[in-house]
Amino acid sequence: MPEMPEVEVTRIGLADRLRGARVCSAHVGKPLRWPLGIAPAALHGLTIGELARRGKYLWMPLAAGTRHGGLLWHLGMSGSLALHEREAPPRGRHDHFELVSTAGTLRLTDPRRFGAVLWSDALDADPARRLLVGLGAEPFDVTFTAVALHAACRRRRTTIKAALLAGDIVVGAGNIYACEALFRAGIDPRARCNRLSLPRCARLLAALRAVLSEAVTLGGSTLRDYRNAHGGAGSFQASAQVYGRAGQPCGVCATPLRRVVQAQRSSFFCPRCQLR
Repeated sequence: MPEMPEVEVTRIGLADRLRGARVCSAHVGKPLRWPLGIAPAALHGLTIGELARRGKYLWMPLAAGTRHGGLLWHLGMSGSLALHEREAPPRGRHDHFELVSTAGTLRLTDPRRFGAVLWSDALDADPARRLLVGLGAEPFDVTFTAVALHAACRRRRTTIKAALLAGDIVVGAGNIYACEALFRAGIDPRARCNRLSLPRCARLLAALRAVLSEAVTLGGSTLRDYRNAHGGAGSFQASAQVYGRAGQPCGVCATPLRRVVQAQRSSFFCPRCQLR
């Protein structure tokens, strides 16, 4: 599933190329998770503003005269966005939304069709508000401190891995990134949130920021379908220290790494380096 780093890489790859472009047409293919919420023809003539990201959502502001709003994009389980600046290839069976602009053809490819593109009059208006209101803090927000993370954890009895994946404390920690951040912080994924001390939360927040930053630099992770806006694959998965390495020696202490299943998701960790 594309997580925050993959969505941020997509945003970076599209922002400069789309800014100021005018929409020429839109095409809706097979139904996605939610309906578009506006007639495709109504997008014609609108100008694309500065792309923004909130969690795993991309916000594309659109305006013309007194008409303002935007498209909220989500890549779902298997989606990716590509901008064809020259002639776009014929649409394939998994190409379910297309926005043709003066900058090129932006196409959403999503084999599993859990992605979405929907119109909202503003980020703080429904349906965008309803989808974004429950999201946790952005990991690089300077106001999100170790103290804030510790306070949120103290109110939870769940495991720290489950809390990270839930996304209502902090966004961006998908499975691979949560495993890697917990390893760097020395915290067992089965540790209870309400038992984590402030110093351990500080280490976790620093580790999470480091992992996510490296992931963005490396273009995210491609485990199956994800491609960036230029069609390239991410490479963070090749540098993972624990994810997908069960049975292999820990790079720090040489203890065989373990895999456990938590809420139907695989957690990889070192039983010696990571403490409960």
